[in-house]
Amino acid sequence: MAVDTHPFAGEALGAFVATSRWDRIEPPLRHEATRSLLNFFGGALGVAQDPAVETAARVMAPFSGSQRVTVIGRRERLDAMAASFVNTIAANLLDYDDTHLETVIHPTAAVAPPLLALAELHNLSGAEVLHAFILGAEAECRIGAAVSPGHYDRGWHITSTTGVFGAAAGCARLLGLDARQAWHALGIAASQSAGLVENLPSAAKNVGMGNAARNGLLAALMARDGYEAAPAAIEGPLGWARAMGDVPDLSRILDGLGTRWEFARNTYKPYPAGIVFHAVIDAALELRARVPAGAVESVLVEGDQLLLDRGDRPVRTERDSRVSIHHCVAVAMLRGAAGVAEFAAAAVHDRATSALRDKVRARLDTSLPRGAARVTVWDTAGQTHVALVMEARGSAARPLTDGELEAKFRDNASLGGRADKADGWVDAIWALQETADLAPLLRSMGATD
Repeated sequence: MAVDTHPFAGEALGAFVATSRWDRIEPPLRHEATRSLLNFFGGALGVAQDPAVETAARVMAPFSGSQRVTVIGRRERLDAMAASFVNTIAANLLDYDDTHLETVIHPTAAVAPPLLALAELHNLSGAEVLHAFILGAEAECRIGAAVSPGHYDRGWHITSTTGVFGAAAGCARLLGLDARQAWHALGIAASQSAGLVENLPSAAKNVGMGNAARNGLLAALMARDGYEAAPAAIEGPLGWARAMGDVPDLSRILDGLGTRWEFARNTYKPYPAGIVFHAVIDAALELRARVPAGAVESVLVEGDQLLLDRGDRPVRTERDSRVSIHHCVAVAMLRGAAGVAEFAAAAVHDRATSALRDKVRARLDTSLPRGAARVTVWDTAGQTHVALVMEARGSAARPLTDGELEAKFRDNASLGGRADKADGWVDAIWALQETADLAPLLRSMGATD
């Protein structure tokens, strides 16, 4: 009889988190982590005054403890858990964050905020935070890959449900947990995992994200002070993965751990919309050069099941528009752009946009992979025009450059009213690896007026 010699998933990840060495992290991976944080800070700055962020900060403030840290782009300071909650909501609010395409996880939003809170509290270096972030994001993506695609298909919002593991792992590293404590932190996190795809077109989605960040920090703190979890809390018969509907593929967690990096596959969005709509936008922008919007008779968008499941929906609000096939086509063809303004209320309720949305229909094409789309336009002269995009702008095959990420950061900082600080912040973020104490930079990102 064969004996299963595989370690528990949490055991392997706990050892990975506790024993990893910064000098073994290759420069390209360090650079990717820095790119991720540049993207994260910009996204949070851009919506610092959004009503959803305002509400989250107001609700959390009365319960906040005495040791307070920065809320990005805002005057008030909150305790580490509350600030993690609010900063995660901000980072994810515009659907402008990074993406691990296979799992559709946005790795940074729930993992970075609690690490930054700990860095500000304890005057930690940029290298320490970058290292912890890489480890947390890797744990998050590997656990997500082990249950994909069934987990997300069942309605679990995988960024929230796995984000809690990434936050716990990263915080375990910064708090100096040993391998066994880090294992327990991941097991405690397994009992705090939640988030629903049904809530994607509402700010309730972002509550799940915020909870992932603060619950991951809580899990690491509890483990540090002696709390324990079941050995197989992630993959056991009644553990996280199976309770949420899947028998996990443990090879996706264990194989190549520490030598092959899932996080290295991270990508960045050029458009503030769901990642699966980016190929639709690219195709529509291409077709706009051939067909004036006023000459469009009808539009067919074809893609995989995930594209249809997420985006074949009526559009009533700004949040609907960011996960709408129909709106993405309409603004790209009408305006020749798909930036923040194109998903704002004025664009959503514009009559011409609404009329063009009504001309768009969607259809499944099982031959197209995730992230691809074909858009066909029939014009009023009876001509047919087709654009097929297999790899969207911003994908691993067509990545955003450092310069494009800088421009995106500056645009978002301007949206948040902080354009005057953007250049200095860009330089400081690129220099994170050499920064001895992150606290001054983080404090500079709070509003002072």
